Amino acid sequence: MKKRAGRRPARAVLCAAMALMLLGGCAGQTADEEAGAPAESEAQEDPIRIGLSFDSFVIERWLRDRDVFVSTAQSLGAEVNVQNANGIVEEQCEQIRYLVGKGMDVIAVVAIDGGELREVIAEAQRAGVKIVCYDRLIPHVGADLYISFDNTRVGELMGEALIEALPDGGSVLEILGSSSDNNVAQVREGFERTLEGTDIEIVYTSYCTNWLAELAFDAVNTGLERSGGTADAVMCGNDDLAGQAIRALTEHKMAGTVPVVAQDADLAACQRIIEGTQTMTVYKSVEKEAEMAARYAVALAQGRDITDPDEESPVTAVISDGTQEIPYCALEPVAVTAENLDEVIIDSGFHAREDVYRNTEY
Repeated sequence: MKKRAGRRPARAVLCAAMALMLLGGCAGQTADEEAGAPAESEAQEDPIRIGLSFDSFVIERWLRDRDVFVSTAQSLGAEVNVQNANGIVEEQCEQIRYLVGKGMDVIAVVAIDGGELREVIAEAQRAGVKIVCYDRLIPHVGADLYISFDNTRVGELMGEALIEALPDGGSVLEILGSSSDNNVAQVREGFERTLEGTDIEIVYTSYCTNWLAELAFDAVNTGLERSGGTADAVMCGNDDLAGQAIRALTEHKMAGTVPVVAQDADLAACQRIIEGTQTMTVYKSVEKEAEMAARYAVALAQGRDITDPDEESPVTAVISDGTQEIPYCALEPVAVTAENLDEVIIDSGFHAREDVYRNTEY
């Protein structure tokens, strides 16, 4: 009796366990099906993923580019992963690999050194990632888009400004940005070609590695020393460099008398133009560049042909990257002087009047 009685609980437990297993199996299957449906739906609505790889944020404008690019892409339903390499090319390579690993559909790259990125860009392309060269061309990779301002025209505008400032000719110190930046070569080409046939002579040329502004201070001092302590003008690769160049000129009591030209229309540069220590800057609507780049990046991620005439803003130009021709969106720069600063900079909302005229009356 005890033995039989002992079997009943065991049999009951076994039956209960089997029932639970059956119930559990059914419940598990239902849960899987319910979980599977949203997963499939989510896969269908999987957001576009765009990587944005920056050289650094040393240059003031890149923060504007980042904010507009991100907000535009997000408004189109895309997610943006921003990486900042702080001017270290090895770091940028690793960050691009990271973005590939995170499943980016498109990566827009502000290259530190295009030549050094060729291998990692090729890796990204083999993984099916579209590549946008943002503001700086990466050679020999066959990118899906290069969007930038007409850098040759930027150099031409600088040259034209100095021709106007030096009608009788003179000597110029040429303080360029990073030699690894493809844009620098284009700007220099436009600048020097514009000066051909004039009495303006470039007496000293220097590059500023990684666009480090403090190098421009040393470059101006070296240039003045080599040219006998005088120079009639200074051309700078951007407004950050111009700020340090003008600091050097100030120490030599030459600021305000020596024309200085640069690009980017940074706030400090606009203030210097009003104050009379910088002659001209080249304004580039970075908001427009960033917005268009984001829109093209989303289109590429969606598999659309951005060169198709039926597209809203088709890319119609091409540029050689040294190996092949790639789609090229070239934006037009504008020369800014004291005469048109209010119209170009303030009226467009690029900088506020109270900020530009902070150190002067208006």
